[in-house]
Parts: sequence; C-alpha cells; structure tokens
Amino acid sequence: MSDHPVRILLLYTGGTIGMVMDMENESLIPFDFQYLLEKIPEIRQLDCHIDTDSLDRPIDSSNIKPEHWLRLARRIEQDYTQYDGFVILHGSDTMAYTASALSFLLKNLHKPVILTGSQLPIGVARSDARENLLTTIEIAMARRKDGLAMVPEVCVYFEYDLFRGNRVHKMSTEDFEAFNSMNYPKLAEAGVNIKFNNNYILNPPKEALKLGPAISTEVGVLTVFPGITQEFVKAVFSAPMKGLIIRSFGAGNIPMDPWLIEAIQEVMNKGIYVVDVSQCVGGGVALGKYEASKALKHMGVISAVDMTFEAALTKLMYLLPFGFGYDDFKKYYESDLRGELTGAQAGKALGLA
Repeated sequence: MSDHPVRILLLYTGGTIGMVMDMENESLIPFDFQYLLEKIPEIRQLDCHIDTDSLDRPIDSSNIKPEHWLRLARRIEQDYTQYDGFVILHGSDTMAYTASALSFLLKNLHKPVILTGSQLPIGVARSDARENLLTTIEIAMARRKDGLAMVPEVCVYFEYDLFRGNRVHKMSTEDFEAFNSMNYPKLAEAGVNIKFNNNYILNPPKEALKLGPAISTEVGVLTVFPGITQEFVKAVFSAPMKGLIIRSFGAGNIPMDPWLIEAIQEVMNKGIYVVDVSQCVGGGVALGKYEASKALKHMGVISAVDMTFEAALTKLMYLLPFGFGYDDFKKYYESDLRGELTGAQAGKALGLA
C-alpha cells in the first residue's frame, strides 16, 4: 500500500450544485467555482490532497454535448497518473448520459470517476449539495487493504447511494433521491459508515487505461406510441444517421402495422444499425417473446437487453466510429463491455474490453 496522500481531482462542469439566483432574470445561473469551496469549507478538512478545475465556462447540464464527454475523458487520461480519483460536479438532468459515455470512453479504468450534483443550489439552507459532495470525495478516497481503489469504475453518487454510472436513470425532478438503478444493485450506501457492496463492484483490470477513439452523433431515436403514423416515421427515418434507436413498448414490442416493419427493414437495408430499447425503466428487451417483436428478431434488430436508454444511446455513439459490419456490431453491442447489461458475454472475451 502506498503511503502518499490520496490525490483527488475535482472537476466542475456546472449544474444546480454550482448555481446562484440571478435576481435580474429570476433564474439560476452558474457561479464561479471558488464560491463552491467557500460554501463547503469542510472539503479542506478531508485527509487528502484536492486540486480543482472547471470547464472554461460552467454550463447547465442541458447544454452538455458529446464534445464535453470527450473533453472530460481526455482530461482524466491526461492527469490519470497524477491522481488517485476523480470527482465530477455535473447537473443532474444529463448526468446519466455523461456517466454512461465516460464508462465506455475510459477503457481499463482502475480508479474512481464519480459524478455528483444536487437538487438545490449550494447557497440554499436545505441544499443536498454538501452531503453529496463530501461523501463523493470520501468514496473516491476509499481504498481496499491492498491499496487499490474501492470503486474502480465510473459511478454516480446522489443522496446516500452510489450507482454504477451506466446503470443509473434520473427518476425525479423533485426528490433528493433523484436517481435509481432498476436493473442493478447499489454499489454503496452511506449512513454513519459507508457500506460498500463489493460483490457488485467491477474488479480493476490489469491493462493500462486507454481512451476510446471518438463519439459519433450520427444517431436517431424513434419513440413508438399508440397511433404513430407512417408520415411521422418516414420523417424521422429520412434524417441522416448511421445508428437508430427504437424505444419500444415493454419487452421490445412495437405496433404490428406492416408499413412500420417495412420501414425498419428499409433502414436496415441502408446499413444503418437498428437497436431496440424498452421504454420501461425496469426489465428489458426480449425480442421474440411476444408476437409484436418477432419480426424485429427475424430481421436481426439489435437488442439493448436491460440497458438504460442513456447507456444504450451512448454505447451506440461509442461503437459507431469503430466501423464494424452489422453482424460484428450486433455482437459487440449485445455484449457486456463495462457492466452496462446483464446476462451477456463479456466484451473482453471479444477483444473490446
């Protein structure tokens, strides 16, 4: 075990945790990062060395784009040997997207990268910001007996719970318990002590960290709904894209209108990867289980299994730049690369760990 002080890099992107009321416009806007440290002086009492930095200009998480995911991933890669853990302060609205994207981009991660934020600005008396930030830093500091990180993966911490980053979904705009992970257990729970659920935490790899090559935005999403029209689907499918996600009912079902099946087949004939994701936050896709999904299975539509929508989308965006043929793409997509889905072959066995 190393005897040097644990070093944490705290990166601020923006979000409610770093907001203040603009009285002129009566809206919340980002403030200077130094204000955050002034509001939580307890940070300086933690038994670790913390460096802080932020994006050039803090932004609302609704404005987060794939370019920001790449910037964060590259920053972590750049400073990877200098720090023992990374904490990212991020708005809750798109936190699950960023966490999922980083989990795919940061291959062979063996240090904690934990995202957190708050439902109320830090300057509000009842804000959840203080607990979320302090506990997140404590978890990032935590070490096993052999000195390795307790949680060597991308995570989200919110209101006493630590979740795998690519398994989490924002469930509420009102509750402090804003996030949940319906298809995978919590990695840790914070009370008087922090209880780590070691059986559910990824084992650190032996290989060195490697950054994913790129993120593609050439994707489209079709959410099916009762009464969906041929004209609407045609308009969505006419957009330029290389990958398409269909947000289906239940276990992967869609309306059985022949024109819809034909439209999906036409998209696939163009070489576009088509992924079926359930609109349900619990459970997942089981193509062929019901009559309403048998045609999709027969066509070779790709199953997102039990992935969250955020993980399904960012995984699609991550895999597209590799340039796989359809069969190989389907094989990799339906394989577990970073703990994002259940009951599938590990991506490591396929050479894409």
